[in-house]
Amino acid sequence: MPLLEVNNVHAYYGNIHALKGVSLTVEKGEIVTLIGGNGAGKTTTLRTITGLMKPRDGQVIFDGDEVAKHPAHEWVSRGIAMVPEGRGVFAKLTVEENLEMGAYHRSDKSGIKADIEKSYKMFPRLGERRTQLAGTMSGGEQQMLAVTRALMSKPRLLLMDEPSMGLAPVLVDVIFEAIETINQEGMTILLVEQNAHMALQVANRGYVLQTGQIVLTDKAAVLQKDPTVQKAYLGIE
Repeated sequence: MPLLEVNNVHAYYGNIHALKGVSLTVEKGEIVTLIGGNGAGKTTTLRTITGLMKPRDGQVIFDGDEVAKHPAHEWVSRGIAMVPEGRGVFAKLTVEENLEMGAYHRSDKSGIKADIEKSYKMFPRLGERRTQLAGTMSGGEQQMLAVTRALMSKPRLLLMDEPSMGLAPVLVDVIFEAIETINQEGMTILLVEQNAHMALQVANRGYVLQTGQIVLTDKAAVLQKDPTVQKAYLGIE
């Protein structure tokens, strides 16, 4: 059974039909990427998976349990964490306080401390800035913090919404190297990303979303060679 199943989901913003029968699966241990242009419904899909939006039709099943049956705030402790678009760090808290907030539902103090140190090993720049207010850091540093803060909740599924947005190319490489490392350590990842080239390089499988509908799905290596994907998302004529 897949860790995550999205089954024929229809979601609306008022009268706007944002998701039109979206179905996808994520198996344990995979990186699955969801690519598409602005307004395709990528973030709406993630919001529905986390329970922040309730589908009008269809189901989201995480580890055999229907997401809509529980309040959205419970899903962090149940194993879903999201790195939001725009990073969403607590600007007036320090780096270390942000990481502690990521573990707010945990009570294992020694484990929390160990995971904070693990975060600093993953991104040494954060260790250098552990007492710095998050709002004063660069966009790349804030993205590193957003990733590690999500990991502090010890999720079984990590959702990532546009982690490369607004970053310099060298920092994009750093973030994607971290994504691969996290996955190699056993983390299951659903990656929403406009940088289709990088996303398809690290993913096992991919889905292409257009105007609220999945129009193509295959192994990432196959999608990289698909003429439609190359023209629309990879800049290859």
